[in-house]
Amino acid sequence: MHYDYVMTARKLTAGSFGSDPGPVRYLKVAADQFGYGPKDVIGSPGEWMREVQGLADGDQNPLSISPKGDVLIFVHGYNNTIEAVLTRMRRLRNNLRAEGWRGEIISFDWPSANQVLNYLEDRADGAEVALSLVTKGITLLSEGQKAGCKTNIHVLAHSAGAYVTMEAFVQAEKKGELFKRDWRIGQVAFIGADVSAGSLTETSDWSNPMFRRIMRLTNYSSPYDAALAVSNAKRLGTAPRTGRVGLPDGASSKGVNVNCSDYFSGLKPPAVSDGSSWTHSWHFGDRVFARDLAMTLEGAIDRRALPTRKLINGELYLQDKPRPAFQSEWDIKQTAQYADARTS
Repeated sequence: MHYDYVMTARKLTAGSFGSDPGPVRYLKVAADQFGYGPKDVIGSPGEWMREVQGLADGDQNPLSISPKGDVLIFVHGYNNTIEAVLTRMRRLRNNLRAEGWRGEIISFDWPSANQVLNYLEDRADGAEVALSLVTKGITLLSEGQKAGCKTNIHVLAHSAGAYVTMEAFVQAEKKGELFKRDWRIGQVAFIGADVSAGSLTETSDWSNPMFRRIMRLTNYSSPYDAALAVSNAKRLGTAPRTGRVGLPDGASSKGVNVNCSDYFSGLKPPAVSDGSSWTHSWHFGDRVFARDLAMTLEGAIDRRALPTRKLINGELYLQDKPRPAFQSEWDIKQTAQYADARTS
């Protein structure tokens, strides 16, 4: 049986994980469960991480162009139930694997109740959650890299999860020993990112800590994202969001924006949804998005040359095209060497 690996920052009360912050726990959840509880907790963080790394490093398909093991950390947005987090992680895994990616996905499940949120960059509760991601997640991963682990670590952040992710890098700068370590994150991808576009300029003090530690940021944007509309009453007049308008002028050279508007406009809403705004979360069940993300995580093809992207007036747009086929061992080897060069 397959298991899902989760880091949760939800508080455990009367035998159930709720919507309040609590100490981070490490979980191993059976694939047929739609929730988790105390029985799923693994007491040893090191044991949990070794299992995750073993799955990532050992499950290599000879036709995959990923030269090393990969772990993708999924950071969800606000108002996500435990069931929704597990469901979305599983959809992502199934679609990524169908597109040839052979890494492992884990979730950072942070507590976010159903309430009106501003997502302003100085939110104390968001900083508290982000600090947990650093001290209990990134610290553990950085220890593995320090020990010579070959696993590549990536992050996929949805909605307010982009805020949590960016704040995590800021908090890491404040942790003396963690700041001094030579840890790195490979690819970071934002979908429906609920952070201001202006916060991702090259001169932003808030995004610079993230850009210093990562190889690449890929932002998937869509002007059809109703949840991020300024006209949405819940937005309370916040600045234009990156998930809706894309990366700003003057963004770091490590950032690339993929406009999903043309592709999304041709999609039909599903007959059954998970109750959230489909325009804000369509990525989780979409194979074309998964195809583009898989090749992005592998890093073997230049960001402007992916077949799932077309260049129009200097801007990249998502399109439905198949990934390239590698017909020989020589092709696979050459691609793997190219990926190694890009991550070194």
